[in-house]
This record gives sequence, structure tokens and C-alpha cells, in this order.
Amino acid sequence: QVQLVESGGGLVQAGGSLRLSCAASGRTGGKIPMGWFRQAPGVEREFVAAVSWNGGSTYYADSVKGRFTISRDNNKNTVYLQMNSLKPEDTAVYYCAAAKARLGSASYQSSTEYDSWGQGTQVTVSS
Repeated sequence: QVQLVESGGGLVQAGGSLRLSCAASGRTGGKIPMGWFRQAPGVEREFVAAVSWNGGSTYYADSVKGRFTISRDNNKNTVYLQMNSLKPEDTAVYYCAAAKARLGSASYQSSTEYDSWGQGTQVTVSS
């Protein structure tokens, strides 16, 4: 199991930026894929972005492509989500997740491929 702690959420005006961080501890020796998901009230949790175990491949939901950037620093066991040009519809609780194992490219967006989740951090974008 991997323990994940998110930080960096907050309140920002539309057009602004935030950077989320996710610190991992525990079963991180295998350098597993990591992802970010989000959940707004009354909406199912949805995929936002993911990064492969070595940072060489990244994946994004269409709704955030070109605005968000996921990255990782394996020396610090930390994953980041840089969010620019934020919109009110980006308002949600953002969750960091660690995959069960290395993934094929078609699997990164599925929440069922992740077995460790952080507690979530609230992002609120005002109009």
C-alpha cells in the first residue's frame, strides 16, 4: 500500500493558477504510475491526468489538455499537477492516486487501476 498526502488546493479566480502536490510513502520502490482524479458535488469521480512510472509518458482528460501539466520527481516521491487558466468548472476535490502496477496506455484513465488514494484537496475557482 502507498500512503498519499495532497496539498496545494485553495480558492482562485478564473484564469488563475494552482499547483497541487502529492507526497507518496510506503510501497514506492517499484516506481508505479500515478494519477490525479477529481470529483465535484453530485458528479462521479473523473480522470484528470496521469504519469508513467518514469515520467516519460503523460495522459490528460480532454477537458484539461493544454491547461494542466502533470509531472513527478521520483527522488522526492512527489507528483505535481500544475493547473493554469483555471475555469469555474474545474472546481472539485482533487485526489491523487497510485496504480496497482505498471499500466498499458489504455488503462491510465480507469480509476479501477489505482488502489491507493489520498484524502483529497479542495480546488475552488470563482468566476
